[in-house]
Amino acid sequence: MNRTALPTVAYFCMEYGLDPSFHIYAGGLGILAGDYLKAAKEYSLPVIGIGIRWRQGYTHQEIGEDLKPYDIFYDHEYDFLKDTGIKVTVHVQNQQVSCKVWKVDAFGNVPLYLLDTYLPENEGAWITSQLYGRMGEERIAQEIVLGIGGVKALKAMGIQPDVYHFNEGHAVLAGFELIRQNMAEGMGFDRALEAARNKIVFTTHTPVIEGNESHPLNQMMYMGANNTLTHEQLYAIGGSPFNMTVAALRLSRISNAVSQLHCQTANDMWKHVNNRSEIIGITNGIHVPTWVDNNMLLAAEGHGDLWECHMNNKMKLIKFIKEKTGIIMNPNALLIGFGRRATAYKRHDLIFREPNTIFPLLKDKKLQIVFAGKAHPLDNAGKEIITNIVRISKQFPESVVFLENYDMNVGRLITRGADVWLNNPRRPMEACGTSGMKAAMNGVLNLSILDGWWAEACKHGVNGWQFGDGFTHPNQAVQDSHDSKALYQVLLNEVMPTYYHNRQKWIDMMRNSILSTKDRFNIRRMMEEYYSLMYIKND
Repeated sequence: MNRTALPTVAYFCMEYGLDPSFHIYAGGLGILAGDYLKAAKEYSLPVIGIGIRWRQGYTHQEIGEDLKPYDIFYDHEYDFLKDTGIKVTVHVQNQQVSCKVWKVDAFGNVPLYLLDTYLPENEGAWITSQLYGRMGEERIAQEIVLGIGGVKALKAMGIQPDVYHFNEGHAVLAGFELIRQNMAEGMGFDRALEAARNKIVFTTHTPVIEGNESHPLNQMMYMGANNTLTHEQLYAIGGSPFNMTVAALRLSRISNAVSQLHCQTANDMWKHVNNRSEIIGITNGIHVPTWVDNNMLLAAEGHGDLWECHMNNKMKLIKFIKEKTGIIMNPNALLIGFGRRATAYKRHDLIFREPNTIFPLLKDKKLQIVFAGKAHPLDNAGKEIITNIVRISKQFPESVVFLENYDMNVGRLITRGADVWLNNPRRPMEACGTSGMKAAMNGVLNLSILDGWWAEACKHGVNGWQFGDGFTHPNQAVQDSHDSKALYQVLLNEVMPTYYHNRQKWIDMMRNSILSTKDRFNIRRMMEEYYSLMYIKND
């Protein structure tokens, strides 16, 4: 890619996972955004990040004596935040709210500018307190700060992006500010909209209609999110109720889904939306230096002992588990890793669906499973899933472990140290699933539903395994029953026999896993596709 005269991109995201110590991320969306900023720095790409300086960040989640997860919110201070000396103002409920702009470049990333309302002069200091803490009015206020405040901050700093990239629909109100600025220069609404649209691209991540955020139009007006636009203009952009994804699709010149399967799903989901941008597929990638043990890469290419390197990582995970829980796991027994947000469609407990099948393996210590993940503070179903797993861990304390307060560090340890990475969402509800990429490049073999990225990468029995054969069904009970039976069949008849009785084949599969994914699912490829297919105009 010719880096001369590349368009400058302002990348808007509600969260960024740059480092475990920096608590402004929740999960996969933020991890991708953090990897994006690191890749831009590594490859000298003209990118600026825009986000929010969350005072309390996402929930710190611990397991209580009743085995239930409880949310704790701490105030966090950081000595690496750089004061830009810039403040901008936004209006929330007809009140002027000041937003201080901080700069972060401490983690091998291009500049990330964070807006902060936690200021003594603000009645709206609460706005930038908790990431995803609430919905409704609080969420709209946060999106006013991110979108409207973010565009104003760029202007105040003299930064003139060629492209505004909205990573999910949270940043939609940035489009409203671009429209307002265009109208202030004398453009009519239609022309102002088209001029803004010409600079905006959008990434959608949510393959479930219900998961795409929406708000009543009157509430948007009341909060001031309209930013001088009329009720009718809001309706024309986002419909009623105002859907943030629909608005982003209409405000962008082009949009992307985050895997090829998700591209099909997204186009089907939004086929009824008129005047929307084209949705293309750009599969996510990961920042390899952040997530992958370089010794594993070298060993896969013939420069070291692959199994020895893997066992070193496995022992690091086992040591961590002992430090956190007191449980000593067996390094010679098959160890399955499962780490992601706890919510119903991801089906953390699918493997326990038939106790008569799985419990004897746990009792005999032929199978070990390490779980990790947080539930959204308002997701009671997700919290119940965690409680169920913790109960089972008490029943099989040497075979099942739940690591509380999942973060980047825990994710890195599991995706390096497990033998198998289990992924079993209800297809096609996992848009991509980058944790599986991290596992694959570390020689941790994927055992996964054909969803997200794995539908593109899987070579069954060669670089990992699939189960379920791409089966979907509108009845969740039918789909869950089918998938659990398929999981047991592959686990019992292929995964475990290979691990315990054909070590050479296992090592060959580890090598194939690394070599087949390290370039194809590297974030460098993703960035090149963003520029060639999204950022650079090809008309």
